[in-house]
Amino acid sequence: MAEVNAMMIRARCNFMVRNPVLDVKRLGFRMPVMGHRTVWCNRRRMKGRVGNGVKATMQVDLDDEERLRRLEGLEATLGLDIVAERELKEKGFLGMRKTKLVCTIGPACSGIEDLEKLALEGMNIARLNMCHNSREWHCDMIKKIKKLNEEKGFCISVMIDIEGSRIHVVDHGAPSSVKVEDGSIWLFTAEKFEGSRPFTVQASYEGFSEGIRVGDSIVIDGGMATFEVIEKIGNDLSCRCTDPGLFLPRAKCSFWRDGRLVVRNHESPTLSSKDWSDIEFGISEGVDFIALSFVNSADPVRHLKNYLLTKSAKSIRVLAKIESLEALQNLEEIIEASDGIMVARGDLGVEIPLEQIPAVQEEITRVCRELNKPVIIASQLLESMVEYPTPTRAEVADVSEAVRQYADALMLSGESAIGSYGQKALSVLQMASSRMELWSREENTKNFLPQHQLGVSLHDRIAEEICNSAAELANRLSVDAIFVLTNQGHMASLLSRNRPGPPIFALTDDDSTRMALNLQWGVFPLRIDLSEDIEANISRGIEVVKSKGLVKQGDSVLVVSEISPARAVSMASQSIQLKTIV
Repeated sequence: MAEVNAMMIRARCNFMVRNPVLDVKRLGFRMPVMGHRTVWCNRRRMKGRVGNGVKATMQVDLDDEERLRRLEGLEATLGLDIVAERELKEKGFLGMRKTKLVCTIGPACSGIEDLEKLALEGMNIARLNMCHNSREWHCDMIKKIKKLNEEKGFCISVMIDIEGSRIHVVDHGAPSSVKVEDGSIWLFTAEKFEGSRPFTVQASYEGFSEGIRVGDSIVIDGGMATFEVIEKIGNDLSCRCTDPGLFLPRAKCSFWRDGRLVVRNHESPTLSSKDWSDIEFGISEGVDFIALSFVNSADPVRHLKNYLLTKSAKSIRVLAKIESLEALQNLEEIIEASDGIMVARGDLGVEIPLEQIPAVQEEITRVCRELNKPVIIASQLLESMVEYPTPTRAEVADVSEAVRQYADALMLSGESAIGSYGQKALSVLQMASSRMELWSREENTKNFLPQHQLGVSLHDRIAEEICNSAAELANRLSVDAIFVLTNQGHMASLLSRNRPGPPIFALTDDDSTRMALNLQWGVFPLRIDLSEDIEANISRGIEVVKSKGLVKQGDSVLVVSEISPARAVSMASQSIQLKTIV
């Protein structure tokens, strides 16, 4: 068993200390750690070096061997995704891609071989759009993804994206996209019928044409095609195509008059009966995320989360999609209520001027990071790759800008679901994000983001300050990696919020936490058995990671722990330890 040297910087309860300060004079900086805890550093037993020639305390804990002996009978399994493991071995710690990648699964990638190719290219989360395909099809996709995880060693989370009350949805009835020709005449009707009819589009509800006039424009999916209303026939609309393009199944439409969006108020719940059926399906299939469409306030998010708490045996995270002007007006409360955000730029671009999209995207990303919620940038990242094998340079610049803003994840929609070059599109995201992360790392280490205080209780404030300090320590000491032992993933997310240079390896014994952390920037979740003994967990975790060849002699790692003893919550403590492998 390898000897592990350690410098321990521990935080312990001490109600006599009001604002202790970690004063590492030999390292040339001071960092406050909030809360009633002392932080100590033993400088007397110095040997070895860490980072850029900075001297640090290196000490073997006298109890390590005893604790390891107590753990010899425990089963420990390392569940690191094989793609992340391969990347680590090939590129080293600093070469690991930290921006997560989401792929929408559709007809173009529904085979087990196609899914495996996406997984090998770095897919972290598979998204299933419940607007399309049958319940049996979705069930089959989830089984295939779980099979890849179990048999091939991937760690791919599953997200279902539920439809929401889309009052402006139209469907031409064909199984795939239809090419709309310039000048062709189409009938938009609320009549219910099975299958498809030539040049006929079925609207989702009867009152879709209320308040619409002859001369108004109907824009499909934010500009994929455009029609002009030439006649009203009862509740139906006869329309002429003025901008030809692709008409996807179950597309969103918006109405425009004199260059402005026609705004109409409708009393409609956020969640429809179909949505609740899809939610029950997601619970039964054990999905990891549910993305909620057309969220305009925090209430439906809270309602769904409360429902999941009572109905689901596992923890399912709820993501709110920002795709309307009303959602932007209630942005902060929606972010606070949710477990994450998806910026649906396509639908959002229908409701606000196009030139505002970049600034709005950056603001949403900033607020999400401030409130410690992961954010996905979605819609039209590589739209041209639905039909072409290479992206435009503008698309690559768009992707790079999202990475520069430190978005947690990027998402492919039609590019992977119906496109001919889904695997290539994912490869472009992977390469562009990895390159941009390397370029922006130096800037990030020099400019620390002042963090908005989140914690209310003393325990939460202490955890927050420890993670802020740990991220700064990791950057200043140039450690190779950060290890965090976590039950529910909270401190892992707080570390991710700081966007440290080294990758964050989150060791957890909770499968739901492991899959949820797939969405966090820079976090690589590992499944490992944990006990109530913090020191034993740390030693065991490093030994198991070393046995896989993921760390080697001379590597320095910062270890943060939030494991609380189950039978002694009052004795719970967080810790920061710096260890070097010999």
